[in-house]
Amino acid sequence: MEPKVSPVKISLWSPASRQPSMEAATAPEVASSGSTLKVKETSPADAEGPPASPRQEAGSPIPQLLSPIEEHPKIWLPRALRQTYIRKVGDTVNLLIPFQGKPKPQATWTHDGCALDASRVSVCNGERDSILFIREAQRADSGRYQLSLRLGELEATATIDILVIERPGPPQSIKLVDVWGSNATLEWTPPQDTGNTALLGYTVQKADTKSGLWFTVLERYHRTSFTVSNLIVGNSYAFRVFAENQCGLSETAPITADLAHIQKAATLCKTGGFAQRDFSEAPKFTQPLADCTTVMGYDTQLFCCVRASPKPKIIWLKNKMDIQGNPKYRALTHLGICSLEIRKPGPFDGGIYTCKAVNPLGEASVDCRVDVRAPH
Repeated sequence: MEPKVSPVKISLWSPASRQPSMEAATAPEVASSGSTLKVKETSPADAEGPPASPRQEAGSPIPQLLSPIEEHPKIWLPRALRQTYIRKVGDTVNLLIPFQGKPKPQATWTHDGCALDASRVSVCNGERDSILFIREAQRADSGRYQLSLRLGELEATATIDILVIERPGPPQSIKLVDVWGSNATLEWTPPQDTGNTALLGYTVQKADTKSGLWFTVLERYHRTSFTVSNLIVGNSYAFRVFAENQCGLSETAPITADLAHIQKAATLCKTGGFAQRDFSEAPKFTQPLADCTTVMGYDTQLFCCVRASPKPKIIWLKNKMDIQGNPKYRALTHLGICSLEIRKPGPFDGGIYTCKAVNPLGEASVDCRVDVRAPH
C-alpha cells in the first residue's frame, strides 16, 4: 500500500523572535502574489519547532514589499535658479522646485552639506514639487542648498546658490591731502563691510560752507583717491564719500575734518623794465581835399583827414587869405576829420581853398579848387 502524502506548509519567520510573522500559505498562494520571496530551507530540528500560530504575535514587524518603480526620479530646476539667486536682507525666499518620480520619492534639503535650521527654514514636500521657504532672509542664509530625491537605489540632486545682500558700510576714513589753485585732492579707505557682495564704486560729494548743500561730483568711481577741480575761488568746501553696491549707497558717509579753502592767487604787476613808446609826430594829411564844382545858392562842404600828435591847429585859407571868423564859413574838426562848409556860395566864392595843420613838430597843408556856376 503506497504511503499517504500530506500537503506542504510554508511559514514566514521573524529573524529577531524566530516566530512566525504571518499565517501559513500554501505554495500556490505564494506564487500568485507576484513578489519574489527568498525561502530558507528547514532542517529536521526546525521542522520540530513550534507550530505556526493562527495570528501574528503583537510587536512582530511586517515585511514591506517594494512597489515597482514606474517613473525615475528627476528634478526640473527653473531657469532663474540655475544662476546665483540674489535677495536683499529681510526679503522672503519662496522657491518651488517641481520634480517627477513614481512612487513618490523621498525629498531632502541640505544647506552647505548640513541639515536645515528648522527655526528659520521651512520645507513642504508635495507629490510633484518641493517648496523651500524663508520668511525674512538674513546674510547667514546665504550658501549652497541641495535638493535630493531618493527612490530605492535611484537618486537625483539639484543645487541652488542663494546670496543674501544688504547695503555696504561707509568708507572707514577720508582725508584732504592737498589744495592748490581751484583743486582739492582726497583719499579714503574702503569699507570694512561690503554688504556680502562686490562694490559698484564710490560716490564723492562736495558742499560749500555758504550754502551747506551737498552736490555730487562723480558716481561709481572705483579708486580710493580723487582730485576735485573747478572749485570757486573764495569758497571753503567739505567733502564726503559713499560706498555703493547692488542694494544702493551706504547709509552714512565720512566727512573731511579739514576744509578746503580756495584762495585768490596774488597778482603782481611789474611796471618797470618797459620803454614807453613815443607817439609824437608832425601833421600829415591822409586824405587830401578834392576839387569840386557847386551851384550858386546851394551849401557846399570840403573834407580832408589829418594825423598828428599832439593835436594840431587847423587853419582854413581862401586864395591864401585866412577866412577864420568869417560867418559865411563854418569849420569843424573831429578825430582828425576836417570839414569846411560854404554857406550859399555866390559867384565870388570860387577859388583855391587851403587847409593847414600846425603842431610843435611841424606843419602840412592841402589845396583844392572850387568853381561856382549859375543854375540852369
